[in-house]
Amino acid sequence: MQDQHAPLLWRDGEVPVSARFDDPYFSLENGLAETRHVFLAGNDLPARFRDGFHIAELGFGTGLNLLATLHAWRAAGVAGRLRLTSFEAFPMAPQDMRRAQARFAELAELAAELAPHWRGGAQEIVLPDLHFTLIKGDARITLRDWPHEADAWFLDGFSPAKNPEMWQPDLMAEVAHHTAPGGTAATYTAAGFVRRGLEAAGFSVSRVPGYGRKRHMTQARLAGR
Repeated sequence: MQDQHAPLLWRDGEVPVSARFDDPYFSLENGLAETRHVFLAGNDLPARFRDGFHIAELGFGTGLNLLATLHAWRAAGVAGRLRLTSFEAFPMAPQDMRRAQARFAELAELAAELAPHWRGGAQEIVLPDLHFTLIKGDARITLRDWPHEADAWFLDGFSPAKNPEMWQPDLMAEVAHHTAPGGTAATYTAAGFVRRGLEAAGFSVSRVPGYGRKRHMTQARLAGR
C-alpha cells in the first residue's frame, strides 16, 4: 500500500485530474449535477433516506459525493443520522480537496463545516446527522474485511479503461456480498464488463440515460436473499 497523496493536475481552472490514471475526478461540465444524476437519482435518493441509511462508495476522490449527499439529506429534513463509508486507495491531500470543493458554491457552507476534519487519510467524522468513515487502501483487500452491508453503493472509481482493477468481477462480487437485500448500486459507466460483473454477482442491472456527454450509465438492484 502506498502512502502518498494522490498526484494531481488541474484542468479548465479548477477541475482536478488524476496524474496516475489520467482521468478527471468529476465531470468537466458540472460535477455536482453529475453526482446528483448518477449517484443520488441512480439510487432513488433522497426518497429512500431513513435514519441509519448506509451508503458505501468505491472512490472517495474530492469528497464531492459526500457533500452532495449530506446536502440532500439535510434538505430532505430526514431525522437521524446518515452513514457513509468510502473506500479510497489514494486519498487527496486536504488542501487539494478544499480547492476542488470550492468549485461548487452551492455546497460552500457545508464544505467549510467539514474542512477542519480532513486529514488526508483514513478517518472518521461523527456529527449529529452524519457518521462518515474513510477506509484507506486497495478496496479489493479492505472491502473483504468490512463487517457491514450498504443500502446503496456509489461506484465511482476512475474510468474502467484506465483503472480496470476497480471494476473487476471479484470486486463486484464483494460489493454484492456487502449489500443489504434489495440494496442498489449506481455508476456513471455502462461498460459491458462492468454490467456483466454486477449481473454475475446477483444484481439486476439496467442501462439508463447518463449525464452530459455520457449517453448511458448503470443502475443495479440486488435481488432479495
